[in-house]
Amino acid sequence: MSLRNITYMAGSNQFTGKLGFILVSAAAAIGLANIWRFPYLAAQYGGGTFVLIYLIFVVTLGFTLITAEIAIGRKTGKSPLKAFQSLCGKHPLFTKIAGILPVIISLLTVSYYAIITGWLLKYCLSYLTNSGELLAADNGAFFSAYIGGSIEPIIWTLVVFVISAAVLCFGVQKGLQRVCIVLVPALIVCMAGLAVYVLTLPGGIDGLLYCLVPDFSKFSLDAVIAAMGQTFFSLSIGAGIYITYGMYLSKKENIEKSVHSIEIFDTGAALLAMILIVPMVFAFSGGNPEALGSGSALLFEQIPQVLTTLPNGGMVIGSIFFLVVFAAALTSVFSLIEVPVSAISLHFSISRKKTLALICSIAAILSVLVNFGYSIWKDVTFFGKPILDALDSLVSNALMPVAVILCCILVGWMIDTKEITDEIENDGQRFRWKKFFVIMIKYIAPVCILIIMISNIIAQFV
Repeated sequence: MSLRNITYMAGSNQFTGKLGFILVSAAAAIGLANIWRFPYLAAQYGGGTFVLIYLIFVVTLGFTLITAEIAIGRKTGKSPLKAFQSLCGKHPLFTKIAGILPVIISLLTVSYYAIITGWLLKYCLSYLTNSGELLAADNGAFFSAYIGGSIEPIIWTLVVFVISAAVLCFGVQKGLQRVCIVLVPALIVCMAGLAVYVLTLPGGIDGLLYCLVPDFSKFSLDAVIAAMGQTFFSLSIGAGIYITYGMYLSKKENIEKSVHSIEIFDTGAALLAMILIVPMVFAFSGGNPEALGSGSALLFEQIPQVLTTLPNGGMVIGSIFFLVVFAAALTSVFSLIEVPVSAISLHFSISRKKTLALICSIAAILSVLVNFGYSIWKDVTFFGKPILDALDSLVSNALMPVAVILCCILVGWMIDTKEITDEIENDGQRFRWKKFFVIMIKYIAPVCILIIMISNIIAQFV
């Protein structure tokens, strides 16, 4: 490890212990994929059947890929830009592409993720100021008018970047870790409380049974691929986040146990989101499963309509709900910014604060341009999609899977996997799943990711 890296990671730029690392990593994973995609997929593919398939992929595919990325970061002590080259100097072009790609992915992702986080902030403040009923006006027409008719969404996006910069400027330990160690437990507690309340509503228990009781008649290859893809996106694999956080992880910490803890937090959040959202929509729709949508339509159109049926127009529940979702999205923004910040700062020997200002400025400019896709550039589409949706498809369906496949090839075939397993067994720690890990990273994980990528690309044109 270079002297520059040791200096960079000292003090405020290293996790203080296992709990801090787990909660920060969990905060990166707990995001919009869990909240606006998982409930819809579970309801569509047989409830408990989908959940069971998803859990299998979490403890196999998810475990393997997260473990590999964390071990790479900790072993090399470098950001994604240099970590792959450090492991395999014999293939400079391959490792350079594999290193640059996660940084690009994080920067592109945060440029549209921050926009959605800004929408959530707007909705959260609307409910906190007792004006949430406006959000449900005209059957959700408010949302379309809001994102396309004013400069306000840009303002809230910039506020998200300001908040993120204010947290990250204090470093990993005093900024990122200190915030996440409070937000993640609070988020889980609030989601659990909301879920309990929703289950007391008429039709709530019916919704719970619908999303938990297995319906094996809906088991299909599509369900398996959907669960596999949800695992991949939900855990934020391929964006360089775990390599970056692995760089900050002490050698004495047990990687295998830490990954299991991250999976528990992420899966718990996904299940809580399902138990909260599906019964809520069921209670509103009178038990109609077709009323449950996904994506922005679910959060910004359907949920506000559901909330109007609750006491006091759902102001209290709406405030808590959107505050929870905003917090989940915001912590993911932190992680997406941290990847390019640490990479550029280390690679070019620029101070962290200067790099943070540079990356946030670039990402903010990109966000403004993407946001124009709903207003002055609303007629500009790619494959029939607005700029934001097209960018999301590019990142999710092409760039991220390619980045993960490159990582699998590097670890499984271009270097001796013993280099990675030895890092996990550092200081005499036992790696119980070592043989399983080697088989997965060499053979099964690359095939799974390839299947996800091909199926998603086909879906774009069918």
